[in-house]
Amino acid sequence: MADARDEIDALISQFARLPGLGPRSARRMVLHLLQRRDTTLRPLVVALDRVAQTAQVCSRCGNIATSPICDICAEPKRATGEICVVEDVADLWAMERGQAFSGRYHVLGGTLSALDSMGPEELRIPQLLDRIASENIREVILALGATVDGQTTAHYIAEAVEQTGVTLSALAQGVPVGGELDFLDDGTIGAALRSRRAF
Repeated sequence: MADARDEIDALISQFARLPGLGPRSARRMVLHLLQRRDTTLRPLVVALDRVAQTAQVCSRCGNIATSPICDICAEPKRATGEICVVEDVADLWAMERGQAFSGRYHVLGGTLSALDSMGPEELRIPQLLDRIASENIREVILALGATVDGQTTAHYIAEAVEQTGVTLSALAQGVPVGGELDFLDDGTIGAALRSRRAF
């Protein structure tokens, strides 16, 4: 039978694997949870189990949802003919916080990167082209980070979309070079979306 300390150390190790947490932060979090079992730890366990059982990837856009199609894709009013392409779900959530965009999204799942073996097939670019053809899309908004990989991905998508006849635009002012959407404030995201330019 494992020693209780071994189980606690295993929990600390799991927390330390989360982004932004190191071993010291993980230890503090686990200690906090253990000291507040009834008010914090047990509700957290229940919530984690619920999410583990119900969360899934939207088959249309790549968002995280509790059904095969997320609420954004299922909302008829969001069928505006505009589709906003983002790198990951965190960027989609950042755009939604800004409440400046009323269309639909497409989550790539990363950016093109030869070093990480990330090609168009891994990034859901073929699914984007399918959606452009089947959903009466008039404008594709590239809301990718201003990083080298983000811009490489944007250029690749621009070439792939060029023959479809849809308008292609990209976020403009407000997005710093080397910046990522998830770290921007709501006002900056809104201003960048409103000031988008032809790509």
